Amino acid sequence: MNDRSTTAFRLDRRADGFALLVVDVPGEPTNVLRAEFASELERVLEEVERDDTIRAVILISGKADGFIAGADLKLLRVISSREKAEELSRAGQRALERLASSKKPFVAAIHGACLGGGLEVALACHGRVATNDPRTRLGLPEVQLGLLPGLGGTQRLPRLVGLQASLDLMLTGRQLDARRARKIGLVDEVVARPVLESAAIERALMLLAPGDRRRGARLDKRALQEAMLAKNPIGRKIVFEQARRQTRKKTHGNYPAPERILDVVETGLAHGPMRGYDAETRAFGELAASPEARELINIFFATNELKKDPGIENPEVKPVEVHKVGVLGAGLMGAGVAYVTAAVAGLPVRLRDRDEAALGRGLAQIRKILDGRVKSRRITPVERDRLMAQITPTTTYSGFREAELVIEAVFEDLELKQRVLSDVEQYGHPNAIFASNTSSLPITKIAERARAPERVIGMHYFSPVEKMPLLEIVVTDRTADWVTRTAVAIGKRQGKTVIVVRDGPGFYTSRILGPYLNEASYLLADGYAIDVIDDALVKWGFPVGPLALLDEVGIDVASKVGKILHSAFGARMAPPPAVEQLLADERRGRKNERGFYVYGEKRRKGKKPVDTTVYQVLGIQPSRDAPVADVAQRCVLMMVNEAVRCLDEGILRSARDGDIGAVFGLGFPPFRGGPFRFVDAVGAREVVERLETYAAQFGSRFEPAPLLTDMARRGTTFYGMRRTETVNAQATATL
Repeated sequence: MNDRSTTAFRLDRRADGFALLVVDVPGEPTNVLRAEFASELERVLEEVERDDTIRAVILISGKADGFIAGADLKLLRVISSREKAEELSRAGQRALERLASSKKPFVAAIHGACLGGGLEVALACHGRVATNDPRTRLGLPEVQLGLLPGLGGTQRLPRLVGLQASLDLMLTGRQLDARRARKIGLVDEVVARPVLESAAIERALMLLAPGDRRRGARLDKRALQEAMLAKNPIGRKIVFEQARRQTRKKTHGNYPAPERILDVVETGLAHGPMRGYDAETRAFGELAASPEARELINIFFATNELKKDPGIENPEVKPVEVHKVGVLGAGLMGAGVAYVTAAVAGLPVRLRDRDEAALGRGLAQIRKILDGRVKSRRITPVERDRLMAQITPTTTYSGFREAELVIEAVFEDLELKQRVLSDVEQYGHPNAIFASNTSSLPITKIAERARAPERVIGMHYFSPVEKMPLLEIVVTDRTADWVTRTAVAIGKRQGKTVIVVRDGPGFYTSRILGPYLNEASYLLADGYAIDVIDDALVKWGFPVGPLALLDEVGIDVASKVGKILHSAFGARMAPPPAVEQLLADERRGRKNERGFYVYGEKRRKGKKPVDTTVYQVLGIQPSRDAPVADVAQRCVLMMVNEAVRCLDEGILRSARDGDIGAVFGLGFPPFRGGPFRFVDAVGAREVVERLETYAAQFGSRFEPAPLLTDMARRGTTFYGMRRTETVNAQATATL
């Protein structure tokens, strides 16, 4: 074997005829499958086969808290061709097929992350035992990176757990805990961590017994039904037709990986695993070289980089320790902040609102979230009650003296926010950090009357807080570094992806969302139907259309933010008259069930119908025959152009932060990488030309950002891509 300091595998023989095959990738905190994985595994398998003293092998991790977290994605970032990706897949398949066909049983002893290629390794073993530790998670998340399992997983998983369960895992990238994995037959046994090795040996003894090697596998009625379905051509055809229909409805053809997964699985079930493996290899190569996978992998790495980013330039500055958090306001936002602070960050929360009724509604909202987790069996009722006890309500400032961090989520009113800041300085912790959850009011304005403006910062969460991953932290010229560092640290403890931006009207996310929503309203005024506008942006890749989003945000809220942006940035942020006309008709969106769409009892099942009375209010006659090619371009280019301005003005620290903020906070299509990667893919010159064309048609709001014009002239990119890469990307990038 290779020297132990360089190889990922170590074979430890026991006196009883069992061997431990320890996976321990040197120099890495977690096990990942490197380029040498296949050759290293084949060498150790050959050693096992030659050694007659070895009866069975337990595959176990040498890392403290992880099995195998998947393939090393750094490999895919440097792959230059489909052929090289296919070569990696084929080599891995060959090694795992040798493992699966071994006459000596292999049992995977799983603790911690068993994901992607790691699960494919476990699937090739003859048995699987997993710990009941919450860190143990099993899944095939490749689809989330624009890929599919490339080491035989598309063929082994359906044969192990059934067609429907396997498609659910592969098409969603969902991860299972050990209990749910055992329920579908993915693992054979769930045990406590201290007995993992001995339980795996017991499983190996069962496999050594005469009879079916798989006799220890769990077979229930549902698994048998699934097996019959997979083998029945008619039933199989129905399943795949339904899956393709649902997939296309969800992806709108923007994500090729789900459909390729369906193709490959169907090929293997219809024509046998060997044809399936070959189809898997070809599909893996095509997807690995696709622009969609490239951008999704870029987002993955950017997110990981942000996990290590302290949010400040001086690494010597450390965060202060926070023992308790105060939250002002028990509305939807405040309740969400209290929930992620208590349930995710594990910190006690003092929740304040003006009266008992408001507090009751907030606590009921938190209880609803926790009840949902109990229902899905992610936590127990006892854990729910413990977490609820972490959040204590009050109508005064009692208890705030111990809160080192106070997050306000009161109404979007400058005077009110200044008043609660003054209260916290008077009644709170003497060195409390005051964080505002405002979405548009400048933090500098909020801090104008503060005794300690260096301890005032913005922590802009997105609704619903418990689901939306982004936290936008806003710093002023006077915010102390230790305050920023502490806010970033708390945000990460809350499970958020954190970006730090400089203060200004709308900060980053609200600022670039404003012109995007404005342009949708201009399109409506130009005669485009409401659903035509929304459908165009959904097909482009956004989760919801801009007018549907306006209904969700609240037309009144959008109007208030729009006025702030208009006042700050002038004509290019001027909202169309339609917004005020709708407000005059008392249309505030979903909150009062009067907006662009029909709500309440009038709503039909399925897709929300458009409220056609909007057209009468606006005095327009929408035409469904109007050309829609410009709809997505006009809205998207307004957002992209403003994002470039934010980078040029120093609101953003980097293009990376701008891309992550737009994708995770606003739903910018992940497969397009974000506004800055989108510009790199299309080309700055092309973007400028389109903006100039629109400026000639519709006015100065489309005037290209100076930085964009300069980049177009010099032929540069935001991420330093080679010009050939940009040209290749342009071939697949569309507006």
